[in-house]
Amino acid sequence: MDLFTAVETRRSVKHYDTTAQMSASEFYHLIQATMLSPTSYNIQHWRFLRVTDPTLRSELKGAAWGQQQVEDASELIILCADINAWRDRPERYWADAPKEAREVLVPMLTNFYAGKPQLQRDEAMRSCGLAAQTMMLAAKAQGYDTGAMVGFDPQNVAELINLPDGYLIGMMIVIGKASKTANGRGGQLSMDEVLFENRF
Repeated sequence: MDLFTAVETRRSVKHYDTTAQMSASEFYHLIQATMLSPTSYNIQHWRFLRVTDPTLRSELKGAAWGQQQVEDASELIILCADINAWRDRPERYWADAPKEAREVLVPMLTNFYAGKPQLQRDEAMRSCGLAAQTMMLAAKAQGYDTGAMVGFDPQNVAELINLPDGYLIGMMIVIGKASKTANGRGGQLSMDEVLFENRF
């Protein structure tokens, strides 16, 4: 599917065909594409938790206030981020770069984030957002529908999935084949309201 078609036709789907399944090759192709998402200093904060256990899916549906797509979608991904990834062996983020680049970038990365917890968290969330959009557009290009979800109790979800210390939950993403057409767009703002030039 053409990228612009994927952008224009992607909708947040809430009703999924419970018989539809992604193949293993489709799923891993999707994750490989998502892993090409940009991150600051190539830190790659994101951690993707694929939930396949039906019992856990049911418990997560409860934590998401009964939203049925948590159980019905072919795939449920909990998109998380490691807030401390910036200091976790940062040399590996530039392992394939020339030595000269590594010697500049690794200390620069460390100095940029050290002692700035708000920036560390903000960067992790930005990385989640970029990865989520890549995932949803890549899934659409594969012929699958998606829904990004923030309607859940994050503490409850964290307990259910044994979220490690220093990790945060960005969102859940459901992926599958729609069983019901998504509602029409609620209303797009005009370009004049959102696009500015040079200064506000």
